[in-house]
Amino acid sequence: MITRAEGARVVADDGRSYIDCFAGISVVNAGHVHPRVRDAAKAQIDRLIHASSYTYYLEPVADLAERLAAVTPGRLQQTFFANSGAEGIEAAMRMAKAFTGRHEFIALERSFHGRSVGTLSLTGNQSRKTRGGPYLPGVAFAPTPYPYRSRFTGDAEEIGLQTAAAVEDVIRFHTSGDVAAFIAEPVMGEGGIIVPPKSYLPAVKEILDRYGILLIADEVQCGFGRTGRLFASEHFGVEPDILVSAKGIADGFPLSATIARPEVAQSFRPGEHLSTFGGNPVSCAAALANLDVMLLEDLPGRAAGLGAKALDHLRAGARDMACVGEVRGLGLMIGIELVKDRTSKQPDPALAKAVRAYCREHGVLIGVGGVDGNVLRLQPPLVIAEGDLDAALEAVLAALQHPVVA
Repeated sequence: MITRAEGARVVADDGRSYIDCFAGISVVNAGHVHPRVRDAAKAQIDRLIHASSYTYYLEPVADLAERLAAVTPGRLQQTFFANSGAEGIEAAMRMAKAFTGRHEFIALERSFHGRSVGTLSLTGNQSRKTRGGPYLPGVAFAPTPYPYRSRFTGDAEEIGLQTAAAVEDVIRFHTSGDVAAFIAEPVMGEGGIIVPPKSYLPAVKEILDRYGILLIADEVQCGFGRTGRLFASEHFGVEPDILVSAKGIADGFPLSATIARPEVAQSFRPGEHLSTFGGNPVSCAAALANLDVMLLEDLPGRAAGLGAKALDHLRAGARDMACVGEVRGLGLMIGIELVKDRTSKQPDPALAKAVRAYCREHGVLIGVGGVDGNVLRLQPPLVIAEGDLDAALEAVLAALQHPVVA
C-alpha cells in the first residue's frame, strides 16, 4: 500500500521506499508531487475548484488551450477538455464523424484505446474486450507495424511500408468506404511498447489523405515527453488531424485534451458534446505548471538521453539471455519481450510475472503488458535520478538471470 511519493520514489505503509519505474501507468511524467505542479493546484483550489467551462469562461482552461496550441504539431489549434484518455478518444471519434460525415473507423491489431464501449470497439486486444461485447459495428483492424512479430518480411523499414500498404487493403476490402478516421498510437503502450518503423506513419498518412480519411493520434500514453519529444508524433514527421493527450498532461490530475485542426474542431456545434468536469480549473492549473516543468527542465530531452543509455544497458545485459526476444523503446518508454526461446518466439507471460514480482521484492516497481502479457514495461518518471534508473535496470537483469516462476 503506497502512502506517499516524491520524484521517482514511492513509500509503502511499512516505510519501505521503492524506485517507481511505472509512473502510475505513465502518468506522473514530471515526477510524484512535483513542487511546481503541487503549488499551482493548491493555489487554484483557494480560488475556484469547479464551474462548468462550457457555461462560463475560466482563465486556467483558456490559458491551457492557448499553451497547447503553441506546442502541439502543425495546425492542431483547438482543444476539447475531458477527464480521461477514453473520454478524449470518444470526443475524437465523434469529431471525426461530424467533420467527415462518415461513420466507420480503422484501428490497429494489438491496440488499446480505453475501456468505454466506444474505445474498446477500437481496441485490437481480445483480453481487454472479454465479457464486454458485443461492441460497436463499423470498425476494421489493420496489421500492427511490429517487425518482431510481423507477417511481412524484409528489414524493419520494408516491413513498415508493407504494413502501411495493408491499410489501403483494409479500406478497400474490409469497410464500406465510409471511413471517418484511422486511429493509432504513435508508440503502442498496452500492446507491448511497440515502436513502428520510421517509414510506417508517413506512408499511412499519404494513403489516408488520398481517401479523405482523418488521422487520430492517440498520445494518451506516449505523449508529454515520454518518448523523448513532447509529442511522439514528432518523431515520425506526420501531422495528425486530431491528437488526444491525457495521462502525463497534468502529472496525476485527471484531464484529457482532444486537439484538432480548427476546421475539424469547429465541426462540433455549440452544446453538441460536453463534459461536466472536463476542463476542471484545478486540473488545468496543474497542467499549465506541468507544461512549464516539461519545457524549463527539458524533460523530453532528459527522457531521450536516459532512454538511449537504458536501451544500450539492457541490450548488452540481455544479449546472451535466450528468454529475451527483443528490447525496444523510445525515450523512457521501454519494453522487454520475454519468450520461451528465441527460435519459436513463444511468449512467456509466467516469466514476466515472476520478473515483476522479483523486482518488487527488491525495491523496484515495473509494469507488464503486451497482448500475451509477456512484455516488461519500464516507464519511470522522467525526473528519475540516473543512479536510481541504473539500479532498476540491474534489478531487471538480475531477475531475468534468477527468476522464480510459480
